[in-house]
Amino acid sequence: MTGEVAASDEAGFRLLTEKIARERRFGCASYKEKCLRRRIAVRMRARGVHAFADYAQLLDADAREYDRLIDALTINVTRLFRNREVYEVLERIVIPTVWSRPDGPLRVWSAGCSSGEEPYSLAVLFHLHASRLDEVARLSRLDVLGTDIDRVSLENAARGGFDAGDFAETPEVVRTAYFGAEPPFTVRDDVRRMVRFATVDLLHDPAPPGPHHLILCRNVLIYFDRDSQERLFSTFFDALAPGGFLVLGKVETLLGDARRRFTAVDARERIFQKP
Repeated sequence: MTGEVAASDEAGFRLLTEKIARERRFGCASYKEKCLRRRIAVRMRARGVHAFADYAQLLDADAREYDRLIDALTINVTRLFRNREVYEVLERIVIPTVWSRPDGPLRVWSAGCSSGEEPYSLAVLFHLHASRLDEVARLSRLDVLGTDIDRVSLENAARGGFDAGDFAETPEVVRTAYFGAEPPFTVRDDVRRMVRFATVDLLHDPAPPGPHHLILCRNVLIYFDRDSQERLFSTFFDALAPGGFLVLGKVETLLGDARRRFTAVDARERIFQKP
């Protein structure tokens, strides 16, 4: 072996993914194999290991490497207000519609939230909307839940601090109003109190208690096979309140029964509504 991962070792790859699924409850079988192989290979090369069996032994010996692997497999790449056009439609159409519901809990679920950028961005949008209406007191009914399988990312999310690069798509007026002036740029306490985090494996755990009025699951589904995607669409549909919204990533689309069950609100920005 000359520095390359032994990609042809099918038995070794199968045993490694079974180990990861068993010990970390990570749904390897539902991920597209090409993506899974590529991300495992990145970690193996980083550690100078070229055989799947040797990497399995390394995971047994080094718990931190297990955490790094899960982080690599869960594709934690995000920013505050990422894909600003989506947030503009949320601000113009979705947030006012959700906010106009009669008094009672408003539940927002950011599924696959990584280190918290998306749920904090949503909380800021709701705060901005409530402020315009002079209804900030009603924000107490808002519950923004961010979930992910990666425990390390969720620990970072709970701290609510961000680097300068995380604000590349954030309007400057929002950055100065809602985040601290010095690094780590920490979200304001009143916004932070609207957001909570929990570990949820989308493929194996039930949906968090609802009904939810807005669910975002962006740039996560593309890494799952079609059957898993269709199951998740069914999960999201059942978890939504009537009239609730589902937001997907730019390269994702509804599949199977979901195409007739949801109504497109903005097909370009992948925003759909449950009738």
